[in-house]
Amino acid sequence: MDLQDALTTAREAVHQAGEKLLSYYTSQYGIRHKSGGNPVTTADIEANTILREALIGAFPESGWLSEESLDDGKRLQREWVWIVDPLDGTVEFIRGIDEFAVSVALVHGVTPMVAVAYNPATGCMTHCRRGSGTFRNGRPVRVSDRPRLKGATALASRSETRRGLFARFGGTLEITPTGSIAHKLAEFAGGQADLTVSLAPKNEWDICAGVLLAEEAGAKVTDLDGKPFSFNQTDTLRNGVIAANPTLYPELLRLVDGRER
Repeated sequence: MDLQDALTTAREAVHQAGEKLLSYYTSQYGIRHKSGGNPVTTADIEANTILREALIGAFPESGWLSEESLDDGKRLQREWVWIVDPLDGTVEFIRGIDEFAVSVALVHGVTPMVAVAYNPATGCMTHCRRGSGTFRNGRPVRVSDRPRLKGATALASRSETRRGLFARFGGTLEITPTGSIAHKLAEFAGGQADLTVSLAPKNEWDICAGVLLAEEAGAKVTDLDGKPFSFNQTDTLRNGVIAANPTLYPELLRLVDGRER
């Protein structure tokens, strides 16, 4: 696999999918609800089709894991796997809030090697190739170098904030409720906030691209137990996300954990 070729193909496919989403963003489209009450729109499905045709068309031996495709498990036998969310932040999309993203990662074994997140509403594309740094609209970016946790700006799930999950952090962090986790991780990677945390479970397609984007921008990213992520697993659900620069990360982990380690 030529990673630069894969990245170029992914960026083109993500842009095409994003333009399809944008064509629906302020117009009429169908909405239905999956199990658990999660909405899915015509835009999600059409973007998924665009991505699959482009990525599997270019790399037919690779596997596929997407929120909007039935997972038949064949990906577990593949060396390279695309992990995709064609529209992360469907609720924001429906409500007209520009905090959603197309999220695509290419995983080798269990390790993400290429990642792209694109918010077509803002025109911001963040991408990386492992070992080559993260870029935001073509310019290299790094995560915030803030040395102190108190007063740090934290991008937090709007729904988690509404449920009061971040209330106990109010005396330490400046909480900014924000949509899609893929969007949050991309914004954090670009230095737009000091850290991001998700206290609720996330699927691989929600976070895979964002984890690599943040890591390549200089962050440490783990689950809520402080364990690094491995992707393309049988069970795709993960127990949340903690992402910060290496200086802030240990204190942030203790804060989230609520006990001394």
